[in-house]
Amino acid sequence: MIALITMTLLTLLAAITVAIIVQRSMFGVVILAGVYSFLMATVMLLLDAPDVAMTEASVGAGVSTVLLLSALHLCKPREMAPVGSVAIPLMVSLIIGAALIYGTPGLSKFGAENAAIHQHVAPYYLENSLRDMGVKNVVTTVLASYRAFDTLGEVTVVFAAGIGVMMLLRGAPRDPTPREDETDSDGGSGDETDADLAEREDDAAAGTTATTAAADTSTSSTGTTPPQSSGSP
Repeated sequence: MIALITMTLLTLLAAITVAIIVQRSMFGVVILAGVYSFLMATVMLLLDAPDVAMTEASVGAGVSTVLLLSALHLCKPREMAPVGSVAIPLMVSLIIGAALIYGTPGLSKFGAENAAIHQHVAPYYLENSLRDMGVKNVVTTVLASYRAFDTLGEVTVVFAAGIGVMMLLRGAPRDPTPREDETDSDGGSGDETDADLAEREDDAAAGTTATTAAADTSTSSTGTTPPQSSGSP
């Protein structure tokens, strides 16, 4: 039953990957990436790795999705059209995929006890973690003690990346140019900025002032008073 659920999840992951590739809406890509992370967290949970599942669900599907949506608010919602040909990237992807498929049969069977990864330092961790560290959870012992510098480096990288993203999102200036849809609805050209609008208003004010001055000059030279409105006494 577990194997059937795992294969179903892996099939869904493959389908979402294809959907992300053909998707042109950046919002759709972000949402599909979040769904992908949730499915991957479920797969990790089925493989008896709850710590990895929680990390994938919180960071991959939670924090990353929020940051990507925030960044998407500052740019265009659709992907730009490719400038060059996609033949070379497609060829590179196919070659790498074929190499991975070719090397997969040479790997050890999933969960095999005699796999090379289980014959290096894993036996020492399992036998001596309680004696060396006094902690029953082997995963905690490995992450916090045997691989403490590795964990410290990972935390530093994640912290630095988070600070960098916050600075970029906070310090990005907004484009004062109105969007095309807004200018089209208002009848504008879509190319005017605030400086152009201010200059046009100044020109209009200067023209009104010149017209008023010319009328006053004409009145003083003829000696007549301008006609008043019918409602004045």
